[in-house]
Amino acid sequence: MKIIKIEPFILHAPVTSGRIADSTHNLTHWGAPGVAIHSDTGHVGYGFTGTHAHLATDKLITDCIADSFGPLLIGEDPREVRGLWEKMYRTAEIYWVGRAGITHLALSAIDVALWDLKAKIADQPLWQLLGGSSRKIKAYNTNGGWLNFPIDKVVDDCLRMVEVEGFKAVKLKVGGADTSEDIRRVAAVRKALGDSIEIMTDANGKWTLPQAINACHRLAEHAVTWIEEPIAFDDVEGHKRLADVSPVPVALGEQLYMVEQFRDFIKAGAVHYVQADAVRLAGVTEWWQVADLSLCNRLPVVPHVGDMCQLHIQLCIAHSACNLLEYIPWLKDWMKYPAKVEAGFYIPPTEAGAGTEPTEEALKTINRLA
Repeated sequence: MKIIKIEPFILHAPVTSGRIADSTHNLTHWGAPGVAIHSDTGHVGYGFTGTHAHLATDKLITDCIADSFGPLLIGEDPREVRGLWEKMYRTAEIYWVGRAGITHLALSAIDVALWDLKAKIADQPLWQLLGGSSRKIKAYNTNGGWLNFPIDKVVDDCLRMVEVEGFKAVKLKVGGADTSEDIRRVAAVRKALGDSIEIMTDANGKWTLPQAINACHRLAEHAVTWIEEPIAFDDVEGHKRLADVSPVPVALGEQLYMVEQFRDFIKAGAVHYVQADAVRLAGVTEWWQVADLSLCNRLPVVPHVGDMCQLHIQLCIAHSACNLLEYIPWLKDWMKYPAKVEAGFYIPPTEAGAGTEPTEEALKTINRLA
């Protein structure tokens, strides 16, 4: 069995709310630069990473897939995923110009596509191929708490997600210009939802350490589950100092690209919820390393979903460190088998593969690159 073709692509999907903003970003589309890997058996594996849909930078990722990693894969057995990952990760010319960032995102897309292909060849959903047993994973909805929405819309959206859609947990963005306004938003949602619904908060790295300490003590009054990315993404010591005094647990990981970075945060006692993202790390292979590391330290893994939850539901079912997963539906209409949530819990996928295959319609409109 051999790989015969590497076919990069770029998909830009509109966010479902028109335009959204957190403390540091404004988005109208989500980017999914990725790759289709073809085998000589007719099976095709799909994988992608997640970006802010900037075509020039997305093309850097797909160029890396086509020109740097692609030649290393042609003629190889696609079932030997971990061996191929080592081959690509250790290639000196690529390693020299970046062990994170563009080259890592490109490797991620390839690794995901290879796992999708391996699962399709085995005719199993990925969670089953990885040794998991069918179980439901609790979902929390991120798609309503954006900072550019007024408080009344945030409250209405959260009520809809809970009362109509059945979610039992939601996430709100904080880190606005006025911390008191952040607290008012959280307080309004807590009052509307009552005490039985979980509320997560996310500052997207906006605060200084003193601001974060102050905000966490005020957020604790509203029983939030965690504060996500409270300060600068790479500041291990700052997160450690915050974790030591905050009454609110600290969550982070979406801006960490390597297992070694997670090791440093975990070793320092600077994180409570590990938000490893397989499309920021180098795919399923490196994500599994982080999940095992977290499990050894008795920390829960709650993935950030740069894949818009398509892949991560497979990984969460398969790995015992996971019981909770973010839900964002921006790629739902673009995927052949979209992730499904009922009564606040993900439904285990039954289709073969990793859940990362675009629909036929998406493939017709996708920006395919030679």
